Amino acid sequence: MAPRDGSSIAAQLLERAHSPTSAERILLEKVKQRPLHLKPTEPNNAQQKRRAERLRKQLSHKKKQKPKPLSSREKRGMCLYEIPKEHQKYEIYAGLHNLWVGYMHEILNLDAQTYVVGNDMAKLCSADFHGAEVEVVRSRCVSRVGVKGIVVKDTRFTFEIITPGNALKTVPKEHTIFRFTIPRPPPENILEHEGNNEAPPAKDLIFELHGDQFEYRSSDRANRKFKPHFLKDL
Repeated sequence: MAPRDGSSIAAQLLERAHSPTSAERILLEKVKQRPLHLKPTEPNNAQQKRRAERLRKQLSHKKKQKPKPLSSREKRGMCLYEIPKEHQKYEIYAGLHNLWVGYMHEILNLDAQTYVVGNDMAKLCSADFHGAEVEVVRSRCVSRVGVKGIVVKDTRFTFEIITPGNALKTVPKEHTIFRFTIPRPPPENILEHEGNNEAPPAKDLIFELHGDQFEYRSSDRANRKFKPHFLKDL
C-alpha cells in the first residue's frame, strides 16, 4: 500500500537511514536506473543445425572456386617443370635468344659505335640468362667442355641447355665457366657506314661467367648486389 503523501516506500526507508541528498541519489542510481538483465532465449537445435549446414556449404563452395596450391612434391610428380621431348628443339628457342640479345642491348646501353661497355657490369651480373647462348669453356668434368646451346631453364645450381643437335643438357654451375657472346646492334644508318673506312667495325662482346658465383635463382639474383672479390679458381 502506497503512503498517503505520495512518496514511495523505498524513499521513506532510505530517508530513515541516510540524509535526504544521499537518499535521493541512492534511489535514483540503485532503484530507478538500475539495469534489468534479461535471460537469453533458449537455443533452437533445429535452427542451429540449419545455420551450421549453410555455413558448411558456403565454405565448400569457396574451396571449389579457389583450389589449394600444389606442393613441390606434387609439382615434381606431375612433371610441370620438365620440357616435353617434342619441344626439345633448338629452332623453337632461337626466337627466345633473339629477345635475350635485345634485352642485353637495353640493360648495357649498347650501340653500334660503342667499343667499351662502361660501368654497367653490375647489371650484367644481375641479368636473366633465360635465352642466352652459352658454351662451357672450363669444367672439372672434361666431358662437359664444349657443350653449347640456349639456356631454357636457369635454376639455382644448374643450367638446362638445348644444343643445336636438339639435345637437352643439364650442366651444373659448380666448378664450371660459361662463355656467352653479345652481338653488336646494327648501325642505325647503314648507308653512312658503308664508305667509312676510318674506324674498324665494332666487335661482338664476349664474356665468361663463373658458375660458382651465380648459384642463385634468377629472381633472387635480380635484387642481389655483387661485390668484387678474390676467386680461388682463377
